[in-house]
Parts: sequence; structure tokens; C-alpha cells
Amino acid sequence: MKTRTLSAIAREALSSATLKGNAKAWAGAYLEPMTTLETVNDMYGADSGRHIVMYALANLSTWRGDDARRIKAELNAHLKG
Repeated sequence: MKTRTLSAIAREALSSATLKGNAKAWAGAYLEPMTTLETVNDMYGADSGRHIVMYALANLSTWRGDDARRIKAELNAHLKG
């Protein structure tokens, strides 16, 4: 499976109908900057892409469903890669 860029993953997460409420509010603070990143090695201001992904995943912990599982798995794959 080809790994998508962080920006593509973040845009899909933000547009998902299942991401709502507190999960969207809390994770949105990290997903929005992630839309400008390609990999975890990129920087957003003084923040590393790796840290942005880690914080997004922490805030997405209550997000459930097929989209959530797939997107969180892709984000985790970026951290392991």
C-alpha cells in the first residue's frame, strides 16, 4: 500500500462526517497544521511533524468507526516509517 502524505490524510480526517464533537475540536488544532505537511520530518513553525501527528493521535483516541481506524492506522504508519 502506498503511503499517503500527511496533508492528504489530515484533509480526509477533517472532512469525515464521523469526526465531530470534542474529538474534532481537540484534534483539529493538530489536523489543520498537518494539512501543510508531507511527512513527519517536515516542520510547522517550531513544531516537528512527528510531534503534530503524535498529538493528533492522542486527541483522536475517542474517534470511532471505519474512517477512524483506517486514518489512525495511516498516521501510526508514518510514525513507524
